[in-house]
Amino acid sequence: MRRSWVSAGALSLVLTGCTGTGAFRPDPNNDDPLYGVIPVVKAPPQNRCAALGTSSARGSCDDALYLATEYTRRLSVGDEICLEGGYGEDPGSACKARAAIIDTSPNQVKLEVRGPKPDSRWFNVEMRHAWYEEGALVDLYLSERGY
Repeated sequence: MRRSWVSAGALSLVLTGCTGTGAFRPDPNNDDPLYGVIPVVKAPPQNRCAALGTSSARGSCDDALYLATEYTRRLSVGDEICLEGGYGEDPGSACKARAAIIDTSPNQVKLEVRGPKPDSRWFNVEMRHAWYEEGALVDLYLSERGY
């Protein structure tokens, strides 16, 4: 009789462990190579200003490129940025998706998407992480300004 109670208790412990999926579900933001690597958003091979050639818009594009590069290089852990609707400015009411800088490395920042609005393209990836090269964020700045 005692043996059946011990085996029933062991079986219930095993089944309890099998039905609890929380501990075995991988974290999508985990850097562990067994689960996958956090995506890296690469910079385009050619910046948007170079594509303008010698047109009249090239001067203003170069100025915007300089401002975007300086802004991006000054980002540090804890800063909040706007990913859609105003990159390069403080995230205000026009910002459709905010992100926080959670890590940095040479020529890269790691972003965590926070608080996207329902009409944002970032709405379904809230709390996800991604590494962005500085050139990719500079390109985002230029594209939002029409270059």
